[in-house]
Order: sequence, then C-alpha cells, then structure tokens
Amino acid sequence: MKTPESAPSSTEFVVLMASLMSLVALSIDTMLPALDNIGRSLQITDPKDSQFIISTVFLGMGFGLVFYGPFGDTFGRKKSIYLGVAIFAVGSLISLLSESLPVMLCGRFLQGFGGSSCRIMTMAMIRDRYSGRDMARVVSLIMMIFILVPVLAPTVGQGILFVGSWRTIFGLFLVMSLLTVSWLAWRQPETLKEENRKSFNLKVILSGFRETILHPKSRAYTITAGVMFGGFVGYLSLSQQLLQVAYGLDEMFSVYFGAMALAVGFSSFANSRLVMLVSMEKLCATALLLGSVISAIFFTYAYFKGGLPRIEFLTVYFLGTFFSLGLLFGNLNAMAVEPLGHIAGTANSVISSIQTLISVVIGTAIGSFYEGNVLPIVGGFFACTTLSLIVILTVKKESSSVVGSI
Repeated sequence: MKTPESAPSSTEFVVLMASLMSLVALSIDTMLPALDNIGRSLQITDPKDSQFIISTVFLGMGFGLVFYGPFGDTFGRKKSIYLGVAIFAVGSLISLLSESLPVMLCGRFLQGFGGSSCRIMTMAMIRDRYSGRDMARVVSLIMMIFILVPVLAPTVGQGILFVGSWRTIFGLFLVMSLLTVSWLAWRQPETLKEENRKSFNLKVILSGFRETILHPKSRAYTITAGVMFGGFVGYLSLSQQLLQVAYGLDEMFSVYFGAMALAVGFSSFANSRLVMLVSMEKLCATALLLGSVISAIFFTYAYFKGGLPRIEFLTVYFLGTFFSLGLLFGNLNAMAVEPLGHIAGTANSVISSIQTLISVVIGTAIGSFYEGNVLPIVGGFFACTTLSLIVILTVKKESSSVVGSI
C-alpha cells in the first residue's frame, strides 16, 4: 500500500507504533522490582495490597478500551492518542508524588485508562495504512519489538533502583510518554480520512456492544480469552513476591522474568506459522489441554514439596505454561472478532474491554490466596485452562451440530 510522501518510512512507522504500544507494558513490568520499596515508602502493612499496584492498571485499561475505539473513529487516531497519553502522563505524575496507597492506585488507574488508547489506536493506524499480507508483516515486526519490553523492563527498573528511588521510575514513564507523543505529532500524519469518520453516537456504541455480547461464538471466545488472561494477571501480580522474595532471587528476578516473556514471544512466532497449517480452534484446544495437564501435574508435585519446589522445576513449568499462552491470545481474539467484521472497530473495543475486566477479577482472586508459595498461581492456571477448554470444546461441538443440521 502506497503511503503519502510526508509519512514516515515503514521502518520508522514500525518503531513508532511499537513504542506507543509499549507504554502500558512498560508501566507494568518496570515496576515489578520496586514493589517492596513502594510498599515500605507508602507504609503498606499487608504485602498482598501491593498486588493492586499492578492489577489497577488493568482495571483502568478495561474501561479505557471500550472508549477509545469509537472516539478514534470519530475524531481521528492522533487526537485519541493525544488524549490518552495526556491522561497517562497525569496518572504517572500522581503516582510519582503519591504518599499513600489510594493516591498511588488513582494514578495507576489513570495510567491504564490513558495508555489503553495506544493499544487500540496503534492497531487502527496499522489497518488504515496497510492491508492483507503487508499488514500481517508489519504487525509481526511490531510484536517482535514489543516482546522486548517484558524482557528488558524489569532490568531497567532494577537498574534505576541502584541509582535512584522508585519515584524515578515514574519519572521515566512521564518522559517516555512525552517523547513518544511528540514523535507521533512531528512525524506521523493522521491516517483516518475525513470521509471515513463516524459520528460519536452512544446509541451506535450500545448497539455494537449488545451485538458483540449476544453473538454466541464471540461471547464464548471473549470470555475464554479473559479467563486465560486472568491467570496471567495473577502471575504478574505475584511474580515479584514469589520469585524475588519467596525464592530470594533478588537482582536475578529480571532474568527469570525475561525468560518467561521470551517463551510467549517464541510461541507467538510459532503460532504465526502453525495457524497456516492447523485450524485456530484445534490450536487453542491443544494449547489449553497442554496447560491443564502440566498445571495439574505440577500442582500435585508442588503440593508435596510444601508449595516451594526447586526453582529449576518451577522455571520449566512456567516456560511450558507461557508457551501455551502464546498459542492462545492471538487466536482467541481473532475468533472472537471474526463474526463481527461489519462492526470490527467497536467489537474490538468491547471484546478487549470485557477481557481485561474479567482478567482483573480473576487475577485479583488468585492473588488473594497467596501465602508465600506457588500453589495459587499453578492452581489458578489449572482452573483457567480447564474451564477455557470446556468452553472451547462446547463451542466447537455446537458449531458442528449446526453445520450437520444444515
């Protein structure tokens, strides 16, 4: 697809989109090594309350995702990002200056709400500029850069703590948000043409929301993705307490955390090849069955080891689990939005928002059972994969029955 001469090159566009998309991920993963420091500074008496510093970002995202899709279709992609990044920056400043947990959580909610604009609008800008195989190639390149964030962010956070305080990390978020939005304003033209803009109509938004919720396949895959993401949110919320505190990894925490992220990246790359050979339904069912079986086996093993098995075995378990997750998220989202192509923008916002809100509830529930061992995380993954597998197989059976009756 030919782009205007004033538009940045494909390489610059990929890096810009990846940078914008990474803002929220950066605000989550960079914080992980600093949770203990924040807890002491804000005088958090119950260590479990520190989990909310992570999960509240996802809560803000859940509300933001359903807003920015229709807003961006009306006022343009760039204005939507300007608004979102401004809210993200305000949230970063509030968190930086916070002296209590409620104020911190307010800032984190705003970070999630504002940053969600980047997640929705970057994909919209890619769709505006590219199509077909070109779009698939660009998305793949962006995801290759994006996966480096959870790999490197904890190390960056740990490095900042060596020379400064946890407040310096929020200063980094503020600087990054201002730099990326300035880059967008300077180099990237608006991609949504005036003739393609839609009215910001609450009735249309509610109609799209209703249609998305009532479609049986879209609803089932949306809930499944939300449940599985909930297991992942539970891991993110507890990873620092488990690996850095319970296992005493200290500075090595970022190395282990990065290895888990690479497993997701590798399986996502493998999925891009496998999906051309095997149906998405079969890939998801296989990944869920794999996750359920290894979680059941490892939970039994960990239980008899007092909940803290050797770190080597825990690492192998997490690598296997996250490999299965990498086969799920892209396929489940694609299957959820597939029957709603005529309202793809609104449907994508609704689906992403519902998934995120479900994940916050499940992730918070998993975190509430934490008692200094791996059992809540492993048990949570077992429950999530098993429930999701039942839903996937039920949908497949119902679809086969409909086809057979025809």
